[in-house]
Amino acid sequence: MLNGEKKIARPLRWGMVGGGRTGQVGYKHRTGALRDGTYRLLAGAFDLDAARGRDFGINLGVAEDRCYATYQDFIAGETAREDGVEVVSIATPNFTHFEITMACLEAGLHVICEKPLFFSVAECDEVAKLAADKGLILGVTYGFTGHPLVHQMAAMVKKGMLGDIRIVDMQYTHGFNSGDDVGAGEAVKWRTNPETAGPTFVLGDIGTHLYYLSELVLPHMKIEKLLCDRKAFIQTRAPLEDHATVLTHYDNGARGRLWASSVNAGNMGSQRYRFVGSKASIEWSDAQPDQLIYEVQGEPNRTLHHGMPYLEEESLAVDRMGALHTEGLGDSWANIYLWIAQAIDARMRDDEAFLQTHHYPGIEAGTQGVRWLENCVRSAEAGAAWVEYT
Repeated sequence: MLNGEKKIARPLRWGMVGGGRTGQVGYKHRTGALRDGTYRLLAGAFDLDAARGRDFGINLGVAEDRCYATYQDFIAGETAREDGVEVVSIATPNFTHFEITMACLEAGLHVICEKPLFFSVAECDEVAKLAADKGLILGVTYGFTGHPLVHQMAAMVKKGMLGDIRIVDMQYTHGFNSGDDVGAGEAVKWRTNPETAGPTFVLGDIGTHLYYLSELVLPHMKIEKLLCDRKAFIQTRAPLEDHATVLTHYDNGARGRLWASSVNAGNMGSQRYRFVGSKASIEWSDAQPDQLIYEVQGEPNRTLHHGMPYLEEESLAVDRMGALHTEGLGDSWANIYLWIAQAIDARMRDDEAFLQTHHYPGIEAGTQGVRWLENCVRSAEAGAAWVEYT
């Protein structure tokens, strides 16, 4: 169980690009990073509006002279200081990720970036090479993949408790884009513009969470081919989609179905995962995050609760609240940030043995997410055709 005891020798000097007052995800980053004392927020370029960003940073406790107007100023200012930041979180719109990440890595800074990481696998490969050449860590934030019951599912699959996996059924939907975008905020407008969002809307915004979590639970299964059917119910969003269904064939013969939608009217936002094996099934949803449904063929259904001693060690090791209290999104983010901090600390100490066995969502995870999106777009643009996964 995690209880806040320090896991690295000292806090990492940390800064942010984006994540300001009007953003949707900045607080999630700070909630995760600051939970265990593994990061100390010292600087940032928090907003395109320099004055607003400065005011926001000061209210976060950042010194005024370290609240920068642009990410270029941020990099120049911090790399000129002996006590400058060591790691940067990028919480900006999709189209800026590649440019800012490359600049931070070139400056010798470790990076934690929002998803989807970049627009293409080619960009991911370029960043991966630069990070390797510089000896730097790149982490990616996939929100609920730090939750203890997600790691319970992965452990149950690995230990054969479900038997051979046959069916993968996932959905992440909400209804907050059911109406048109007239009068919508900037956070909606950039997500529905191909120039700023990239080649997808809901697939990249929320569908990629489903894909990565399934990779975490089912690392032994690889996609052979998929079919993606996507649609913009609000026509001004075309060619980007606000609704998509993806069918998947895996290399072990399993079949998958994924539904991502932001026009599920009335739905407040929910992720649901069901993994069906030859012996048993498991199901988990962030709507009831403390419970994992375990259904063994021919036996009464079980409801497993986080933090209980009957769970696998892989789950208990990342639990924070204990069984009596709720584990939520903030706790999951804290785990992700902790794992990335431990990777950065190990890299600084040249502890390659630790890195070989340490789990964290890094450049490979980000790259595979972009690869999945590329294949989905290729299928959709071919008329929702089956395509070989490349």
